Amino acid sequence: MSGAGLLDSRYSWLRLGVTLAIAIIGNVGMWAFIVVMPAVEAEFGAARGAASMPYVMTMLGFALGNLVIGRAVDRFGVTPALIGAAGVVAASTALAAASPSLAVLSALQFVIGLGTAASFGPLIADVSQWFQRRRGIAVAVAASGNYLSGAVWPMLLGGVLEAQGWRMVYLVLAVLTIALIVPLALLLRRRMPPEALAGPGRTPDGAEVTAGLSPRALMWLLALAGVACCVAMAMPQVHIVALCVDLGYGPAVGAEMLSLMLLGGVVSRLVFGALADRLGGVRTVLIGSALQALALFLYLPFDGLTSLYLVSLVFGLAQGGIVPGYAIIVREYLPAREAGARVGFVMMATILGMALGGWMSGWIFDVTGSYHVAFLNGIVWNGLNIAILAFLLLRSRSGGARAVPA
Repeated sequence: MSGAGLLDSRYSWLRLGVTLAIAIIGNVGMWAFIVVMPAVEAEFGAARGAASMPYVMTMLGFALGNLVIGRAVDRFGVTPALIGAAGVVAASTALAAASPSLAVLSALQFVIGLGTAASFGPLIADVSQWFQRRRGIAVAVAASGNYLSGAVWPMLLGGVLEAQGWRMVYLVLAVLTIALIVPLALLLRRRMPPEALAGPGRTPDGAEVTAGLSPRALMWLLALAGVACCVAMAMPQVHIVALCVDLGYGPAVGAEMLSLMLLGGVVSRLVFGALADRLGGVRTVLIGSALQALALFLYLPFDGLTSLYLVSLVFGLAQGGIVPGYAIIVREYLPAREAGARVGFVMMATILGMALGGWMSGWIFDVTGSYHVAFLNGIVWNGLNIAILAFLLLRSRSGGARAVPA
């Protein structure tokens, strides 16, 4: 079958199903530390900002991995990348279970994040090559694996954490990662024919033009927007468990709120993915960013148990479609053969925003004694994201935009 015949085919949808399963399993490395952070903080006697550092290191490794592994996927395919990454994650997670200090745990979390990245941006880039008419919803489904991972695993591992501690949680994850991801990765060995990835759309000097900007300028603008939106996104996602502990509700309630938030994010990603197929990536991300700002405002006046559950759900429903929307923007305007590297670069920026926001919120808490200013800080960063997307939308409406066909 030709490359064009494979687009939006039955095989494409089967591949998407396998991709989603891998993402649900593989992304646990991004979420595990959020659940165990209060236990780690108590064991090592660390302040909230210091206890957030392993998460920051996880996200730094995750960011770098999206770029590096994304480039490797363009060259070698997704299967070797996934298998190698599974081995790295399993080994580093097992070693992290024996960490004698917060510094050692932080270093190992960087490696965990690096390997975990194979199950995010590189998978999204790979599946985007197999769809054209339904690319938005396909990317959304693949990206939803990240949130489903964060929603499912905290509940599955909660009993292990309570009964045997955070170190046993890490040992369980080490075994499951290698046992489950390798066989699934082997199902993705088929690659899109090279001729199907050589999309047109270059100017005579070899550069693409989109929204009146060079590819480099567009990438840096999207990267800045990604950092800004995810600094805002990190405040509830990273600190909701700690916030619930501070309010006296306990870590189990915080884990439930995180799961509810991420399940709302799954719904949001699917809805916004379908919306992107109609409105395009820029409009879709702009809508999501505006809704995220509104949801962040709702955290300011409410700290009751029921209200926090509701606001966390609203936040998840508001922001879930933002990050995969950036991947859709990249695929709308740049050639498929560069999908891994280009999507990886933008995903790296969003993850750096999560890392910065996670640390910044912890630091603000240590300075002020509450998360109120941290929420305000997130709202300001969110405003920057909205401004960049509005600029890109105006450039597109002025006639500067030109999409590059898949």
